[in-house]
Amino acid sequence: MRIPHLLAIILLLCSPLWTAEPARAGSGASPTSPFAIEDIANFSKEIERELAARGAHVAIVFRSGRTRGELPDGVRYTHGAFWVHSQVETTTGETLNGYSVHNLYHGEADRLRSSLVQDWPINFTSGDHIGEVGIIIPTREMQRRILHMMISGDYQSLHNPSYALLSNPLNLRFQNCNEFMLDVIGAAAWETTERDQIKVNLQAWFEPTRIQLTIFERLFGPSADDRLRLDDQRGRIQTATFGSLGQFMQTYKLADDVFELEAGFLQTAAHNDS
Repeated sequence: MRIPHLLAIILLLCSPLWTAEPARAGSGASPTSPFAIEDIANFSKEIERELAARGAHVAIVFRSGRTRGELPDGVRYTHGAFWVHSQVETTTGETLNGYSVHNLYHGEADRLRSSLVQDWPINFTSGDHIGEVGIIIPTREMQRRILHMMISGDYQSLHNPSYALLSNPLNLRFQNCNEFMLDVIGAAAWETTERDQIKVNLQAWFEPTRIQLTIFERLFGPSADDRLRLDDQRGRIQTATFGSLGQFMQTYKLADDVFELEAGFLQTAAHNDS
């Protein structure tokens, strides 16, 4: 049974189970995670191996902090981040190849302000409740441009710390994690960091995911959760999701692949039950 629609909306996008402070690699799972820490750690490694096998220096990965039954139609994941292939130094001074994860998280003390936070694959998968992730592999040229933006500081310049759960990706007022990634993708594609110009271009080329809200939900949603700010919405409620980002990048040849990856421990369980 699906939970009430308004509650599903409130639990929707970019509600990480981690605070705005960077979590340390190897730290434990969220107390509400349905999976064992060993499974979470193995899943994070599976994602890394999949990305490395595809030669991805930059990938966009999405996970869900809620079960699928708790999410509105058209939404499969609640949080997305850039995964960047890096050389990681361990506490013993050893250098290893792996992926760092670059997120936008809202704060805990002030949930209407966000920060850009770099953490690690296990931090990311510790917030997963379904054992599956969505993955977008940008083209080689797009990966190069995104990496250049991160190194140059242009990446940070696209961050708007004013946070809304369902931010309108065609409007400058608020931003959530998916809209931030979309802005970075637009900046890389059109080679501009002018946010006004990026939004003009997105209005012409990007089709957001539509979220159905009743009049009652529009009026009383903000009183249930202050992150549900709708001042940037006009008419229909629209936001950026794995589906709309993947469709946009595939349509305009900005991505080599868009796919979903199920955790190995779920496949093993299904095999054992058969």
